[in-house]
Amino acid sequence: MGDIKDGDTYQEELLDYEEEEDAAPDAIATKADGSKKGYVGIHSSGFRDFLLKPELLRAIVDSGFEHPSEVQHECIPQAILGMDVICQAKSGMGKTAVFVLSTLQQIEPVSGQVAALVLCHTRELAYQICHEFERFSTYLPDIKVSVFYGGVNIRTHKDLLKNDSPHVVVGTPGRVLALARDKDLNLKSVRHFILDECDKMLDSLDMRRDVQEIFKLTPHDKQVMMFSATLSKEIRPVCKRFMQDPMEIYVDDEAKLTLHGLVQHYIKLSEKEKNRKLNDLLDALDFNQVVIFVKSVGRAAELNKLLVECNFPSICIHSGMSQEERLTRYKGFKEGHKRILVATDLVGRGIDIERVNIVINYDMPETADTYLHRMSHWICCQVGRAGRFGTKGLAITFVASTEDSTVLNQVQERFEVDIKELPEQIDATTYMPS
Repeated sequence: MGDIKDGDTYQEELLDYEEEEDAAPDAIATKADGSKKGYVGIHSSGFRDFLLKPELLRAIVDSGFEHPSEVQHECIPQAILGMDVICQAKSGMGKTAVFVLSTLQQIEPVSGQVAALVLCHTRELAYQICHEFERFSTYLPDIKVSVFYGGVNIRTHKDLLKNDSPHVVVGTPGRVLALARDKDLNLKSVRHFILDECDKMLDSLDMRRDVQEIFKLTPHDKQVMMFSATLSKEIRPVCKRFMQDPMEIYVDDEAKLTLHGLVQHYIKLSEKEKNRKLNDLLDALDFNQVVIFVKSVGRAAELNKLLVECNFPSICIHSGMSQEERLTRYKGFKEGHKRILVATDLVGRGIDIERVNIVINYDMPETADTYLHRMSHWICCQVGRAGRFGTKGLAITFVASTEDSTVLNQVQERFEVDIKELPEQIDATTYMPS
């Protein structure tokens, strides 16, 4: 809600931001005053207490959610009243449902008018958010949702907007701005402006310019909501420039970002020992699905090839693939057709894979933040289902250099965790969901 000041000149060339390989998640939220509520008290309340539309409650039940998470309990009552919101919440705490449910609760669809705009930094995340809107609007057939991102012929998107204009638009900044500039996407009726993983868009000055230009094409009077896993003190004032008196929900302490229920170990080894050790682990460990993170596109392709040659059910996803291929593989893994995914950090931010219970850092992430972001995979979709607020998982990190050891120490210090060397035998009941 409100205007922003932008003295920078806009770059005419639209960069393909969505191909960034940087990626990360959702954290235990606290009230703005810093006080925390215990799980027992808040989880005794249900989604019915929010006085949501019956159609939304029915979809929530269909999805298997019984109780709101802490971040949902804190945010939804204010968000459905149209209040501006800044929320830091790690993967697994249900932040996507906050803005999806709050938006669907408020929208009164008018033919040909876009009422809500959701921006995010990768195509995969845009696709997933669109899927969540479709899932929760199952019993609201009059509400249309569409997703727009680069890698698809823009003519296809222009035709869709002309012939079947949606009420909710989810997209990446580059494509949304291109459609708006060409007058194909009319944003004059937008009442809800949402940024998911907002720090990734606002940290980059180029992408921030795109977001600002899109923002200026929307009405002054609207609800603005921003969500992310990690919001630095430097980026928070930038967020507030888009808002009026927002409700702020932050983690009160970085240590609270620890992923509860996750068994974390490391293995010291040389670079040339990694492949054999990975083979041994995949043979020895019990798992539903595994995500293996590597640091580059080339390494992802080579490692996946090696695993397939060893008869492991593996696929890989990286930015060197076409958009269609990436989404096909993502959907195939999410649906359980393959059990091992080799990936770069492209898929490390905000992407929910329900069955993953082991994450292997074949290559050490560059920062403690990226470590946290990668870990989001195993916990993501468990929150709220059948009343369980936590799950089990195993993270194993290969440490092959002095630099790797430094990052591991940073992770332990920042998140106040003690990561021990992997023992020769590990009890499957400590990381396999019962």
